[in-house]
Amino acid sequence: MSTTTVSPVLGFVGVGVMGEGMCRNLVQKSGASVHVADINADNVARLAAIGAVASDIARLRQVADTVFLSLPSIDQVEDVCFGPEPLIVAGGSVRTVVDMSTSDVARTRALAERLAGHGVRFLDAPVARSREAANNGTLLITVGGPDDLFDAVLPWLRCMGSDVIRCGEIGAGQVVKIMNNMVLLSTVNALAEAMAIAEAAQVDKTMLANVLKLGSADSFALRLTGEKYLARDEFPEKMFPAAYALKDMRLALSLAHASEIRPAVAEATAALLDQATANGYAQNYYPVVYRMIRRG
Repeated sequence: MSTTTVSPVLGFVGVGVMGEGMCRNLVQKSGASVHVADINADNVARLAAIGAVASDIARLRQVADTVFLSLPSIDQVEDVCFGPEPLIVAGGSVRTVVDMSTSDVARTRALAERLAGHGVRFLDAPVARSREAANNGTLLITVGGPDDLFDAVLPWLRCMGSDVIRCGEIGAGQVVKIMNNMVLLSTVNALAEAMAIAEAAQVDKTMLANVLKLGSADSFALRLTGEKYLARDEFPEKMFPAAYALKDMRLALSLAHASEIRPAVAEATAALLDQATANGYAQNYYPVVYRMIRRG
């Protein structure tokens, strides 16, 4: 007697700068039906052209078992789950929510408890690395949640990331991602200072970046931002903007202050990002803090 295996139906909400590439890899590699929802119809249409199903929250909550979220912050995550047009409803199909946004830790844990009250399981699985990594499926994904759920979702996460690591229970993935960004943003702050000082001393910034790569100052941040953006004084929009970087630094400061730790380097970086956003650079790629330093 033969048995029929029902293919899983996945949902993906939020296909912006990072989410579009992530969802594309999920569509192309997972073998599952992927329903996609986003406020930008053009982004959804590009994914529908390669096999995704253009959808919305009202449809997702009736057909998808596991839903991935890639949204700007915990505000949008909470709103998608329990807002005016909620993903989670009585009698709905959703059984697992995977938040791949970078979200507040305490509110992430509170959301997981609220979801559990509706019979829905939860993983926090924020992503690190660049937009190029999202497109290539080579993200670092740090996951918080129970072992068995991690194992169940892991094949789909591996469609999007080359390094998928369970960091602990719910919220642990967010903590690790926030610390990653704290170190990255603070390193870029130091690089921006070095570029500004070198330029003031009449040393070419591109040459400086190339030499730093040969020494002990070499880093992922230098290779990603130093020679490509800082040295050229080019900080386009539609990349990881200063406003998002500031949000992540504030998440890091919140964690530090809750532990009665005073992170002086992170505080200085947050202040510089705050200055950049206040001066009209909120949507520019976050190494734009260089311009604040250069102005003195």
